[in-house]
Amino acid sequence: MAEQAAVLEDRAEHDRDDDVAVVAVGAEIAPGYRVAEHLRRGDALDVYAVFSDERLCSCVAKVVRPDRAAVERVRRRLAQEGFLLQTLTHPLLVRGLATFTQPEVVVIMETIPGPTLEEIIEDRASRLAAAELCHLGSQVAAAAHYLHQSGYLHLDVRPSNIVSHGGIAKLIDLSLARPAGPVPRGFGSHLYMSPEQATGSHVTEAADTWAIGATLYEAAAGIGPFDAHDAADAAVLDRDDYLQLRRPAPPLRRFGRRLPSGLAALIEACLHPDPQLRPSARAVWQGLQEVLTHLGPAEPAAPGLAPGQPVDGPASP
Repeated sequence: MAEQAAVLEDRAEHDRDDDVAVVAVGAEIAPGYRVAEHLRRGDALDVYAVFSDERLCSCVAKVVRPDRAAVERVRRRLAQEGFLLQTLTHPLLVRGLATFTQPEVVVIMETIPGPTLEEIIEDRASRLAAAELCHLGSQVAAAAHYLHQSGYLHLDVRPSNIVSHGGIAKLIDLSLARPAGPVPRGFGSHLYMSPEQATGSHVTEAADTWAIGATLYEAAAGIGPFDAHDAADAAVLDRDDYLQLRRPAPPLRRFGRRLPSGLAALIEACLHPDPQLRPSARAVWQGLQEVLTHLGPAEPAAPGLAPGQPVDGPASP
C-alpha cells in the first residue's frame, strides 16, 4: 500500500508546476563535476550535462529534484540506480561512472551523443525500415536479456529510454529496475507498461518483452499500440485508465506497414496479454536475427540505426 501511494504521489508531482530552481551553470553538483546545462526534469529527478575535472570530458548527472530531496524513497531509488549502472556492464547499457550519496545523491553517467528513439520517430518523415527495426530490436533485447540474467527487470523500456549513436542503440534509465515480483498498480510508463504492471500484479521478464514489442510497434507504425487511435481510446486515457487492459494492439497493417511476416508476428507475440505466452528477450533477439537473414539489401537507415553495424548477441553476467 505504501508503494502504491508513492506511485500516486509521483503522478501528483508530475501535475504540479516546474518552477523549482535548477542548479546554476558552473556550480559544482558533485565533487569534480560542474554543471554545463540542465537537460530535463522528470517527476522526481533532474538531469544535467556536467564537465568532469578528473576525466576532462562531458558527462551526465542525475540528481533528485530540490523539492523532492527530503523524500527518502526517491533518494534510495536513485542510489540503487547508480549501483546498478556501475555493477552491470554491457555494451548496450548506459555506463555509470560514479555515485555520490552525501550530502545529496548524484549519479554520474557517460554521455551518449545521439538522439533518442523517440526523437528519431518524431523527426523522420518515413517509418523505420524492416532491417532497422531488426537491428534496433536486437540490441534492446540483448540489453534486456543481460539484465534478466543478472536478476533484474528494466520495467521502463520505451523510445525515450533508448539512445542511438553510430549504429548502436543503448538502453538507459534503470530507475525502476528491480527483481521479478509484485509491483504497485501503474508501476512504469503509462503507454508502454505491461498489463501486469498496470494492474499491480507479479511481474517477470515478460513485462520487458511487452515493452520491447510496444517500442518496436511504435517505431514501425509511428504511433504506439496504446496511444489514442480514436475517440473511444482518448476517453479511456482521459480517465487515466489503461488501453492495454481494454483492447489488443491493432494490427500493424492498419497503418500501411507491410513488414516481413516473421517480424510482424514477433512484435505481436511480444504484446500477447498472457505473459506466459510472450517470448523471452533471448527469443526476441533470435527471432529478429532470423528475419535479418531473409531480408534483401538494406534500405537507407535512420541516424544511428544503420543496418550492417555489429549487433551484440545476448551476454551472460
